[in-house]
Amino acid sequence: MSTPTHSKKSDFQVPQFTPANYTSFFAAGALCATLTHAGMTPIDVVKTRIQVDPAMKGLGLLSGGRVIVAKEGASALLTGFGPTAVGYLAQGGAKFAGYEFWKKQFVQIAGDQDTAVKYRTAIYLGAASVGEFFADILLTPLEATRIRLVSQKGFADGLVSGFTRIAREEGARGLYAGFIPILFKQIPYAIGQFTVNELCHELAFRNMSEETRKNLSATSKLTIQLGSGITAGFAAAILSQPADTLLSQINKGHGPEGTMMYRLGVLAKQAGVRGLFAGLGPRMVMTAGLVSGQFLIYDAVKHALGAPPGLEIHQS
Repeated sequence: MSTPTHSKKSDFQVPQFTPANYTSFFAAGALCATLTHAGMTPIDVVKTRIQVDPAMKGLGLLSGGRVIVAKEGASALLTGFGPTAVGYLAQGGAKFAGYEFWKKQFVQIAGDQDTAVKYRTAIYLGAASVGEFFADILLTPLEATRIRLVSQKGFADGLVSGFTRIAREEGARGLYAGFIPILFKQIPYAIGQFTVNELCHELAFRNMSEETRKNLSATSKLTIQLGSGITAGFAAAILSQPADTLLSQINKGHGPEGTMMYRLGVLAKQAGVRGLFAGLGPRMVMTAGLVSGQFLIYDAVKHALGAPPGLEIHQS
């Protein structure tokens, strides 16, 4: 998956990624995020409805889907497909390329191999957080549009009409109303996604010799990738679930007037722990598929584009 580091400081080398390399990272991230998120649109529709519709509280993925299909038809499960695809095209590219960029910067700040390995978890956390912050600037307006389309029947016909309606009626404030909660959602999500995936790979490789690792069968590699991705997906879902629920409520217009932090506090208090984790089951299923699928597609597209592997700082 990545270029391994070595135990001796004299062997410490940081890859010199070129602009073309980062373009490949962006393209691979954009493609993997778009394909996986767009494919999960029906699950996301059910999850969002469970979060914002009192009549659907407590329903599971299958029962919630049946309720929606019975009332609105099967096409309702594809509501928000447009903003989902476009939003995660931009966000996915920026997040994956950003993670590669910031991980390299933080490794260089560490200065030597031993320090980088010692603080590798902090490096993963920092790279995931900073990369996600900038990616969310691109994502937030489209996520606001998606949630309006899903939660408010008849709000608009699709991406363009929904986006322009929010921009016309509410301006930038409406498009970025969910920016703070989306940071609370997406940064923990990215931390779970990247950090847990890195640590799972390290755990799998820790007791392997370099020769064994190089000669792993395709099936063994796929098993490690899937297992790491699914575990990372579960972690990402759990860490980001409370903010995901609040984001759905904010974009539907729930909560009192006041500052964003005040509104978030009131909504969190009203929801309680159980309410904040409403829809977690469907979301864990969705996120496990998203994260594992993204890493598989990301690595495949990078390889197809001739991009180098990322920087690995796993402990030997």
